[in-house]
Amino acid sequence: MNEAYHPIPQPSELSDREKDDAMGSYLMMFASVAVGLPLPIINLIAAIVYYYTNRSKGLFVHFHSLQSLISQLPTTIINAIGVFWAVRIYFFDWELTDNFKGYLIMALIFNLAYFIFSIVGAVKARKGRMYYFLFFGRLSYEAVFKKKDSTTIVIQNLPPK
Repeated sequence: MNEAYHPIPQPSELSDREKDDAMGSYLMMFASVAVGLPLPIINLIAAIVYYYTNRSKGLFVHFHSLQSLISQLPTTIINAIGVFWAVRIYFFDWELTDNFKGYLIMALIFNLAYFIFSIVGAVKARKGRMYYFLFFGRLSYEAVFKKKDSTTIVIQNLPPK
């Protein structure tokens, strides 16, 4: 057994509250979409608030809320660029270019994939299971489950007298 990581909690070891809080980290994104549709940064703010409010509720909740937060970053950036681009077109009377249409299609596909991953993540979290997003799951796992080395002693090299 690897001693560098905390053990992953099993579904039978988790309370219903922990499962609900972990599931909520994915579902709060859907609630904030309705409020923040014209302002995609609201989703990111909601994810940050949820993470900092719930990260101390156990490793399972910490992992899922962190994964939800860091996977929200690229979605927010993509959506913010799309909104900014659309506002510039609307207010400055630019034409709808094929580049803009292609970007919107790409953003739509990316958002749909994110929604699907979030729904699956919420269902798995409610069942007490770990679910790892591509790339973001590994980052979250390393950040949450890796034991911090508290026995390291720093020795300073002092100049000779």
